[in-house]
Amino acid sequence: MYTSTFIFAAGQFDEAFHRLDEAIATAARALPGYLGEESWEDTRNRLVSNVYYWESLAALQALMQHPAHLQAKAEQARWLAGYQVVIAEVLRTYGDGQLQGRLPTAGLFSPAPDQRMPPT
Repeated sequence: MYTSTFIFAAGQFDEAFHRLDEAIATAARALPGYLGEESWEDTRNRLVSNVYYWESLAALQALMQHPAHLQAKAEQARWLAGYQVVIAEVLRTYGDGQLQGRLPTAGLFSPAPDQRMPPT
C-alpha cells in the first residue's frame, strides 16, 4: 500500500478551487487501485493534509497524470500559500483497535494488537 499526502497552507479559496478540488477527489475515487482517503486540519497553522491510500504506485501515478490534477498543479499559486507532497510506502500499521469505525480508512488497517516494528 502507498500513500500520497498533500499538505497545504490555505490561501484564498474561490468557487473554481472548490470545483477543481472536488474533480480531483472524484477522479481519485474512480481510479482502479484507490483504497481510501482521510483529511486533517491544523487550524492553528492553517494547514490541511489530504491523505490518499493506493494499492500501487501505478494507481497513484494515474491520478498524478489526470487532467484535473495537472490543472491544479499549474494553478495552485492562485489558492495556496505553500504546499508539500509526501509519497510513502506503508510497511505496517498497528494500534489498539479502538479507532475501527471512526477513521474513514479504518478498514484498510489490521485490527491486531499493537505490534512494534523490529529494530533495524
